[in-house]
Amino acid sequence: MGTNTFHVAMYPWFAIGHLTSYLQISNKLAERGHKISFLMPRNTIPKLEHFNRHPDLISFIPITIPQVNGLPLSSETTADLPFSMHSLLMTAMDLTKPVIEVSLRQLRPHMVFFDFTYWLPALASRLGIKALHYCPISPATVGYLISPERKLHEKSLSEADLINPPPNFPPSAIRLKPHEARGLATATVKHYGKGISFMERQLISFTSCDAIVFKTCREMEGPYCDYLESQMRKQVFLAGPVLPDPPTSTLEEKWVTWLGSFKPKTVIFCAFGSECILKSNQFEELLLGFELTEMPFLAALKPPIGAETVESALPEGFKERTKERGVVYGEWVQQQLILSHPSVGCFVTHCGSGSLTEAMVNECQLVLLPHAGDQFINARIMSGDLKVGVEVEKSEDGLFTREAVCKVVRAAMDNDSEVGQVVKTNHAKWREFLISKELENSYVDDLVQKLHGLLKS
Repeated sequence: MGTNTFHVAMYPWFAIGHLTSYLQISNKLAERGHKISFLMPRNTIPKLEHFNRHPDLISFIPITIPQVNGLPLSSETTADLPFSMHSLLMTAMDLTKPVIEVSLRQLRPHMVFFDFTYWLPALASRLGIKALHYCPISPATVGYLISPERKLHEKSLSEADLINPPPNFPPSAIRLKPHEARGLATATVKHYGKGISFMERQLISFTSCDAIVFKTCREMEGPYCDYLESQMRKQVFLAGPVLPDPPTSTLEEKWVTWLGSFKPKTVIFCAFGSECILKSNQFEELLLGFELTEMPFLAALKPPIGAETVESALPEGFKERTKERGVVYGEWVQQQLILSHPSVGCFVTHCGSGSLTEAMVNECQLVLLPHAGDQFINARIMSGDLKVGVEVEKSEDGLFTREAVCKVVRAAMDNDSEVGQVVKTNHAKWREFLISKELENSYVDDLVQKLHGLLKS
């Protein structure tokens, strides 16, 4: 390795969205000659190997998941488990600490990127390694939920606390609705891993690392980054948008044929990621909303809670009524390639950060239907701060109706409506900004400079 290159170990939370996000930044660093040792669950490596653009510089180090009572033996990532079992996987990940210590002693990286393993900074410090919290979640979310201003070490957050942002939070459109605040207040105090709450885990991770790195641009989230830097008293580095590499595969023939049978910009594409599972009544309302639009649609959804298959959960008569123009598909789809297909005019998303990044660099209109956690805040940034998407209205108990889905999809796709024009214009502006190669290069080069500076400090 040259004198100007460094060696980074990566140890993200075992969720596919986190692993792929870390692999994307690994590719950008390896492109510049830096060496990466990526610690990953053994059987998950083959699933992500094809995203490794620099196998000469990025090595996968297999990790065996320790046995934990109640955790199914073959499970390695959150995609293998219902949400209720994520805490057990976190317990298993915490139990890898001795193995990680041995690995870091052998690998001797200059720094380690981590997120949920709150014990890593202290371990890295003992070994003379810098620990950087590489956070795939937006700075706005972190600032809103776990700013030190909220005095979380003194009290648990209540629903009332979370409806509004902390006192010195930057001016923005971000507010939580009562049902969202209630869900998040409950989630933050729940154990996430053995003997530690989700909130404590995050607080220790942010306050004990050497610096925080966010996957965002100053132009989009600058005020939130400044706010966090002053609140956390940590240097905040930005990696830029870290766009996924263009797919090396081509779209499956069945989708090429199906999408190709519709006019440009007329198809609704809906995908909610590998972990978002709807209740059966909301699954039905969503699909009936698509039917009401009278437009063609492709919905890639997991079977709803309690259903074995997507087929068995379809509303009565739905398949017959929509068979010419609608597909509901329960397996994985090539989201990136579908989003860029000329026929797709609208993307209905759960607002996971990876999906939003993919959507922002394509031309389809955004319809926002956040499901949990940071997705609510992502939705407010997209609909309120950046005005690039329209959010589906929900009732006070957090439920949406078919009419609400239909109304928003139609408004977003209607170029003559005021809403449609605003989001289309703003989306086009931000898309141009994000896809400029100079933008990405300047951010990654700047990050590399900052990392060199940190190693010297």
